[in-house]
Amino acid sequence: MKIAEIRELSTSELAERLEAERASYKNMAMNHAISPLENPSQIKKLRRTIARMKTELRERELNNK
Repeated sequence: MKIAEIRELSTSELAERLEAERASYKNMAMNHAISPLENPSQIKKLRRTIARMKTELRERELNNK
C-alpha cells in the first residue's frame, strides 16, 4: 500500500486496517517459520506497509495536539 493510499483513509479506517495488517503479518511470519513461503519478500513489504501506517497515525496524532 502506497503512502498516498494511506493518507486517503480516515483515522478510524487506518486504525482498523493497521490491526488487520498486523494480524496478517503475524500469520504470515508463523507460516513462514513452519514452511517457507514461495515469496518471502512479502513479509518485508507487509512490515514496511505497517510502518507507513503507524507513521501516518503518529503524524495525525501530533498535528491534532
